[in-house]
Amino acid sequence: MTYYTNILGFFRFTDDHLYRIGKAEEIKNQWKTTIFLILFSLFLYTFMAYFGMGTNLISEHATTLTTVEYEVSKFWFVVGRTLFGGLFALLILFVPSLLFYLLTDIPYQKLLIMQQIVLTVMLIERIIWIPLALFIGLDWYVSPLSFGIIASYLTDTPWIIAFFGSISLFQLWVIWFQGKFIMNLSATKKYIIWINIILLHIFGWCFAALFAYSDSYLISGWFN
Repeated sequence: MTYYTNILGFFRFTDDHLYRIGKAEEIKNQWKTTIFLILFSLFLYTFMAYFGMGTNLISEHATTLTTVEYEVSKFWFVVGRTLFGGLFALLILFVPSLLFYLLTDIPYQKLLIMQQIVLTVMLIERIIWIPLALFIGLDWYVSPLSFGIIASYLTDTPWIIAFFGSISLFQLWVIWFQGKFIMNLSATKKYIIWINIILLHIFGWCFAALFAYSDSYLISGWFN
């Protein structure tokens, strides 16, 4: 049986697609979809950087820079965010796929389909954040769709806020989806699957919190 990768169709008929993926002996259109998602991630992060999302740390030093220096700093900021967008897509697509491939008996190509869906959902989350950032001025870790806004009322510690800000409704859906996908295609014990999925996400949230926490110091150090 041949399965043709169809991200949009997957959301409409999830159980049907899971059944066909389980029975599939050949996967088609996978690399086209992978390349498209990577390019879209590059475009999205470039778009967000171009419109100044995340440049507040640079703007704080605007008065100490010449016009040329300020424009150069913005240019490199856009370049950096673009590269990060590509790295983000590559990590989401290939690292969890490899980890679950080593853990379960599911072929790597089928796990890559799972991560394509995960990346799509995470990019949708970032698209939703764009108007919140542009019109309300909210950072990603205090989005109303995450637990960061609750954490900000309980503590002023930046890395704690960033950690809980990484845990959003979209992230919880991703955890549920990965569990459903893997358990439908693998005979691995359920508790082992859930433990590894949750640990993987906790590691990801810690990394996101570390990145957000260190980002301000890196940019500040650039100007000092």
